[in-house]
Amino acid sequence: MAKLYRYGFCLWALLFTQLLAAQILPEKFQPGHISHGGVFGFTLSPDGKTALWVESQGKREKLYIKQSQLLNGKWTPAKTASFSTESNQWKDIDPIFSPQGDLVLFQSNRPILSTEKELKKDFDIWAVRKTATGWSEAFHLGMEINTEASESYASITKNGNIYFMKDHENQPGNSDIFVSKLVNGKYQKPVNLGTPINTEQFRESNPFISPNEDYLIYFSSDTTGLGEVDLYISFNENGTWTKPVNLGLPINSELAEFCPFVHKDKLYFTRQKKEADRMIEDIYSVNFDPYRYKRVVQ
Repeated sequence: MAKLYRYGFCLWALLFTQLLAAQILPEKFQPGHISHGGVFGFTLSPDGKTALWVESQGKREKLYIKQSQLLNGKWTPAKTASFSTESNQWKDIDPIFSPQGDLVLFQSNRPILSTEKELKKDFDIWAVRKTATGWSEAFHLGMEINTEASESYASITKNGNIYFMKDHENQPGNSDIFVSKLVNGKYQKPVNLGTPINTEQFRESNPFISPNEDYLIYFSSDTTGLGEVDLYISFNENGTWTKPVNLGLPINSELAEFCPFVHKDKLYFTRQKKEADRMIEDIYSVNFDPYRYKRVVQ
């Protein structure tokens, strides 16, 4: 009887999560044009007319940023962004637009100084500004935010605070989410978000911070999830982060979901399936209301 009760409760919880997440299944975004089995890390400008993403070809040997424009209701042929390169000089990943649309953060292992010849062993946070004629030259965000460990998947609030993933320098394969606050025009030393976001035993990464800094979506390798890594959401209540909630089915699956990005009423994310010699990874989108999950927290 107890087993039957537990099974019934788990089934109810699963169905509730499904209903809560969305009534519509996630759809592959622009299949064949943008999503072709070897892309991840999608972002949209606030006006929805410029798309950026990472070309991976299902591997990690070459990583560079591509872009497309929405003209007359159709996306233009994809091309390499002017601030990136497909020549394999270095690797560029994880572009994310600022809420104002005038800045894009991304990560790269390119040399910090033009006089340096060797690539960095880790990824640092860089940025480009949107100009009337295209993109500015890429610029490094400095060593207050960046360290000798890899920093990646940086997203930014309206007031300029930056949330990002940083590898553990003494725990290979593990990572936490940090924030660097902008104070008087200068970025402060990054602070680990701590519990309940970060854990000792699991990997937390890919933080998307809402423009008003009131919620955070990220992935965790928590083994109680549905797949290899799942997407979670937490809410900022007077400076304290609430217990994370798994976004559940149909957003999460038995596969890996990562690189979340919210634009208006849609959640964009990457879904990845590992095969013997490569990864099948594509961009998906789904109707999304983050505040529905707040009722679960309460």
